[in-house]
Amino acid sequence: MQQRPNALPWLLVSAAVIGLDQLSKAWVLARLPEYQAVPVIDGFWNWYRSYNTGAAFSFLSEAGGWQKWVFTALAFGVSALLAFWLSRTPRHDWRTALPFALVIGGAVGNVIDRLRHGHVVDFIQWYWRDHAWPAFNIADSAIVCGAIGIALFGLLHGKKAGNAR
Repeated sequence: MQQRPNALPWLLVSAAVIGLDQLSKAWVLARLPEYQAVPVIDGFWNWYRSYNTGAAFSFLSEAGGWQKWVFTALAFGVSALLAFWLSRTPRHDWRTALPFALVIGGAVGNVIDRLRHGHVVDFIQWYWRDHAWPAFNIADSAIVCGAIGIALFGLLHGKKAGNAR
């Protein structure tokens, strides 16, 4: 019995996200001052080195340290589940494989920070006038893009399946 090609090669996208994320964070740690805005596009975008011990928007950042292990276990669990699903996904199904790979790469990139530094290094800050979006990083961007892809393509796929009936 011939086995159909699975989407595990899409993990190369995950590896690329991890590599870009870690290289960018190494640059940030070597070159950017802490907690000082360095304008990139005036009025919109700064480099802003900060740290997050919590999850998105610093959720649970003041929890006392246990959250590091919970978020690490959660990231590994989600990544393992998505990798399993990749193994069951046809290789050509990029609408499924790419979002999964992005989430895996982002999750692992942030786990590396948690295990190496005890926190996640953030450095991209968008703002408009007096309103600033919380600082984030490449791993966070990959997770968000992947989650949007999962939701969007899943919704579109569900509508196609519903219309076929």
